[in-house]
Amino acid sequence: MRRILWPLGLAAALLSPFTVRAQLATNTAADTLTLEQALELATSRSFVVSAAQRELEAQDGSVRQAGAFRNPELAASVEDTRSATRTTTTTLNIPLELGGKRTARVNAAQRSRDLAQVELANAKAQVRSSAIAAYFAVLAAQERSKLATNSADLATSGVQAVSKRVAAGKVSPVDATRAQIDQANTQLELAEAQAELTTARHALANLWGDPVPRFVRVAGDINVIPERAPLPELMGRLEEAPTLLAARTEVERRKALVDVERSKVTPDVTLSVGAKRDNELGRTQAIVGLSIPLPLFDRNQGAVYEASKRADKAEDEFQAARLRVLADLQTAAAQLSVARTSLQALQSTVLPAAQQAYESASKGFEAGKFGFLDVIDAQRSLLQARARYLSTLSNAYQAAAAIDRLLGR
Repeated sequence: MRRILWPLGLAAALLSPFTVRAQLATNTAADTLTLEQALELATSRSFVVSAAQRELEAQDGSVRQAGAFRNPELAASVEDTRSATRTTTTTLNIPLELGGKRTARVNAAQRSRDLAQVELANAKAQVRSSAIAAYFAVLAAQERSKLATNSADLATSGVQAVSKRVAAGKVSPVDATRAQIDQANTQLELAEAQAELTTARHALANLWGDPVPRFVRVAGDINVIPERAPLPELMGRLEEAPTLLAARTEVERRKALVDVERSKVTPDVTLSVGAKRDNELGRTQAIVGLSIPLPLFDRNQGAVYEASKRADKAEDEFQAARLRVLADLQTAAAQLSVARTSLQALQSTVLPAAQQAYESASKGFEAGKFGFLDVIDAQRSLLQARARYLSTLSNAYQAAAAIDRLLGR
């Protein structure tokens, strides 16, 4: 037994570093979430998409049921209980639908299925848009947390520098108090940024049903500004918007329901065929009958009127939806344009100037040319510029996600 276990143990000892290294590589890869992975998780595990898919499958059954023919009816009656004089009648009643009822019914069911198909595409677009917005919210929160950490480190360094200068008698103790207050504020900002990051991570993970995020960070370049096509080109794609497709399909479905109600104006015919056995006469007679309802009072006029008005209502709702989507698209495009302009100005002018001002103030303070208040003001301006950049970038991503959601991208 030892001869068998000894080689196995040696092999396990030799291979264990590679095993641990592979596990660490797997865990490290799982710690970072990409946008493609987030979209795949959100669409494949979303209950909203699953519910829309089940509705589409249910509409398949509705189409199949709408095309079914009506069942015939077997009827039998007996006259006289005595065998010698008994008369037995058996008939098969076959309903015949007239007026194109079955065709209209199938057409309406198919329009309902088309609507379910559009709603499924709309649900996927909504989930994708929500996932993209939540993903970049985490990315911005990561950068904001990193910025808050850097601010806290700078404030701590400032406290240490001021303390040395106070001890040397070069600056007033008031500057030390100001530095300590600034350090406390940066610690509060750091705690808020970390809490915001935790909330954003949970919001993203909740999109695919994870109560606790299984990722540590998301991958992405915070300096990349989102870009979309110009507004005229976006307006050219307006008819592809899932909301408008759903509203247009609803109009078609309502019109199909009008045809269903109009087809009911023509009464159905029931054809009866059978046999009648007269025991007293000793003969069997064939029976053929035809039953036709007389539309004297009920001609389904109320249902036709109701269906027509609901079709008109659907048309009005489609036009209202079109105006609403157009307004939302214009708003989102304008917000993205403004955000892009602001981000470009921040990148090219504001951030470099704020960084240079802070570095100059820090060097001047070390050389005794500036007071610590000047350093705090320069640092605060730099941090405010960075925070504004992150906030504007978040608005840009939100506007881009809104455009994608409206156009179903």
